[in-house]
Amino acid sequence: MSPPSTGESLMLIDTHLHLIYRDKLSYPWLANVEQLNRDASYADYASIAHRVGIIGALHMEVDVADPDRDAETDLVKSLMDQPGSLMRGAIASCRPESDEFAAWFDSQRSRSEIIGLRRILHVVPDDLSTSRTFRDNVKRLTGTGLTFDLCVLARQIPLAIELVDHCPDVQFVLDHCGVPDVKSGELSPWQENMTELARRDNVVGKVSGVMAYGDHDNWVLDDLRPYVEHTISAFGWDRVVWGSDSPVCTQGGRIETWVAATHALIDGCSADEKAALLRNNALRLWNL
Repeated sequence: MSPPSTGESLMLIDTHLHLIYRDKLSYPWLANVEQLNRDASYADYASIAHRVGIIGALHMEVDVADPDRDAETDLVKSLMDQPGSLMRGAIASCRPESDEFAAWFDSQRSRSEIIGLRRILHVVPDDLSTSRTFRDNVKRLTGTGLTFDLCVLARQIPLAIELVDHCPDVQFVLDHCGVPDVKSGELSPWQENMTELARRDNVVGKVSGVMAYGDHDNWVLDDLRPYVEHTISAFGWDRVVWGSDSPVCTQGGRIETWVAATHALIDGCSADEKAALLRNNALRLWNL
């Protein structure tokens, strides 16, 4: 296979897209985040994506109300079925802490649109993810080809390490560079914990979200650089993927801003390295 051209290496697979349809689904948490308490439609996203080189997207669950979790996946499937759709799959919401998880999981296994699962852990007590029920239920993903996204705060990375060690044959994806404190500029202990987590071969790092963790109005490229560069250095070019985190990213700028920042941060890297982060690793990881 010939090396990617410069243009090809810059095309993106967005592994972290949130869509919000308040007329179809309930999002209780939005009431507390005024800036995001509005619709974020596929049509609006696609109009931007086509301009900035995004050639495919995975929908990341948006923590809808529990009764709407399966309906969210139904919505994503309907968007995937549209002619010319950018949508390639759904990372669905789940509740591994529940005794009902096993039955729910069995009922979802036949849905080809589901390519991964996520339970947001930074909005629940720490002991939720340390329970035997939670860890054993996540372990059920072994051999299924489904990934599990780790959405944790920087201080919770050690808990993520414990979960990964309990499930050594599950493929994990760490969201948002481990949610570092970009605004403060602090690197420790985030940096050390990221290095330790990355020693687990079954974890991939996702370069996303960091723009929203800086000073929303005044961040500059070099504020993001140490967090993005260490994530890539710790995991290696073959174990990192890219995500827009739209529309959450709008707390720190537009999608176009994050795409431009990403290209600037990896300027000088090889075409193969750029293509791995921006597209090829995601294509391989999820068999897109």
